[in-house]
Amino acid sequence: MFENIIGNQKIKEILKQSIKCNRVSHSYMFVGREGIGKKLFANDLAQTILCLDDQSKKNGTYCGKCKSCIEFSSNNNPDIIKIIPEDTKIKIDQIRNMQLKVSEKPIISKNKVYIIDDADTMTQEAQNCLLKTLEEPPEYVTIILIGSNENNFLATIKSRCTQIYFEKISNEEIKKYLEFSQKNISITDELLQMANGSIKKIWDILENMELYEQISKIINNIDKYDIIDILNMSNILYKSKDNIFEILENMNIIILEKSKQNSKFARCVKIIEDTKKRLKANSNYDMCIDYLLFNMWREIN
Repeated sequence: MFENIIGNQKIKEILKQSIKCNRVSHSYMFVGREGIGKKLFANDLAQTILCLDDQSKKNGTYCGKCKSCIEFSSNNNPDIIKIIPEDTKIKIDQIRNMQLKVSEKPIISKNKVYIIDDADTMTQEAQNCLLKTLEEPPEYVTIILIGSNENNFLATIKSRCTQIYFEKISNEEIKKYLEFSQKNISITDELLQMANGSIKKIWDILENMELYEQISKIINNIDKYDIIDILNMSNILYKSKDNIFEILENMNIIILEKSKQNSKFARCVKIIEDTKKRLKANSNYDMCIDYLLFNMWREIN
């Protein structure tokens, strides 16, 4: 269990010990930033809970050979149920449907596991509905909530779960992982800063490296361009709506580094943060990009 997951060693030991001692909680809340392995942890924990081999469980792991494990590995185990957002939210009807199934006994294993992914997107109505199940779960049920934003959970939900807080993956662990999986990657300090402890983030960056290099070129040379050049370059960002918040975070990293040599760059951080707020408020996207580039150019020149 957890052998192929990077980082968060303390959490591995805590969960393994709970399996060994047969003290698995009826409800967990896995909280931490995106891309640090929460879903992988939840899957491994679920497979171990459902494993039919008692000796493996005494060792804090799953056997991989019993009927439950085989069905789990092929995504055919009926005792593991996953709930994901519909149209960006987990809604009350999804939780109600889950509650109808909770009372049904396991089919293969002695237990059932429900994983609610992106549980921090649950509506308030869905969370209030879930409370009844968290208060009186059947003894064979374990519910795992996975989320990035703890503040989105009701206090009553949090109080009924065993809360597990995941830490960012260290730069050293990321380096080892990349060296093992991709030998030709140039692992720079800037790349590690952009990843900010997230394996998922680093793969997103690597897949869009050309884009990030173009953004870096704009920021690093913004004091050498005139406003027409800057506006002409805006097309790069017009086409990058899907990952604009990641791009803005990358800009912040570059800006903060540049501000060490030129204090004018420090004032651009506020412009970037203002742009984030405008975008989150559903302001016109292209106008937000124009605002961003024009005001950054004006601050630097």
